[in-house]
Amino acid sequence: MLVQFSIVPLGSGESISEGVAEVIRIVDESGLPYKTNPMGTVVEGGWDEVMALIRKCHEEVLRGASRVLTSISIDDRPGKPDRITGKVQSIEKRLGREIRK
Repeated sequence: MLVQFSIVPLGSGESISEGVAEVIRIVDESGLPYKTNPMGTVVEGGWDEVMALIRKCHEEVLRGASRVLTSISIDDRPGKPDRITGKVQSIEKRLGREIRK
């Protein structure tokens, strides 16, 4: 299962990099495969472990903000491992070239 999520602290100023850095530290320590992009983070794993991770991240950001907005998008395709890189490779194969990453 692939899950893209973003967590935005509200009421803590214009910059959110401190909270984002803490989220990425938690994600990295989880041991789950992940990729971070400018608009969120994609994590691959089972339902329970991914949702527990997102909850932990959400609660950590909530400690430093009066309000937190968490968005989650799920792509669940059982039996297809390593989709975090496999999906991109599939597109590259169809295009016949590498894409910018």
